Amino acid sequence: MPALMIHAAWVLIAAFVLSIAYEFYRSTVKAGVSRHDTLRGFMTQVITLYLAAGIVIALLFTGQMWAAWVGLVFCILVILISIFYYNPVIQLERQPALLDWVEDLVFTGLLFVAAVQLMYVVMGFRLS
Repeated sequence: MPALMIHAAWVLIAAFVLSIAYEFYRSTVKAGVSRHDTLRGFMTQVITLYLAAGIVIALLFTGQMWAAWVGLVFCILVILISIFYYNPVIQLERQPALLDWVEDLVFTGLLFVAAVQLMYVVMGFRLS
């Protein structure tokens, strides 16, 4: 089982735990600030994005080489969504404060870390 794949899975766990905690905060404490800050929206995200992330993370823990490809594609897609949709649309509608920007940067940064680790796996690199 490639160690980098396991490391990437743990990085994704950290990213999505941060994200789910932040989105729960936005849907409760900041409810109504924007159309995205609702419990219904939070539950929709849990069912779609976080369920998909959980499946990808579980696949990475299997250590199958094809799972690294799935994880890499997933990371790249979420990074692209973050950069080209979340930031210019959702984030701006939320009237972001410092906490919002920090969470966004840390989340996206963790996705980049996991993507690089998975890129190394698919390229055949190993931790020695």
